[in-house]
Amino acid sequence: MHLAEKKKSWKEIPIGGLILEAGNANEYKTGGWRTFRPEKNDKKCINCLFCWIYCPDSSIKIEDGKMAGFDYDHCKGCGICAQVCPVKCIDMKKE
Repeated sequence: MHLAEKKKSWKEIPIGGLILEAGNANEYKTGGWRTFRPEKNDKKCINCLFCWIYCPDSSIKIEDGKMAGFDYDHCKGCGICAQVCPVKCIDMKKE
């Protein structure tokens, strides 16, 4: 968001909370909804990237074709990454 732009107040948001501007999901930091957060054990990870494939929030960071961590600004803590990991290198920890 640019400094000149003002956030809308609750009175200015459309009824039902509709988002009418496409492509703005990255602006909404939804990680604050989380009660559990994924943590990776680097020693166990085999970089199969199942976590990345199944993450509904695109919160798995990839660098050089390997799992590099989590985007905690957008991760909602659903735990799907931990469930699909074949070597169980992701644990869900209480926030």
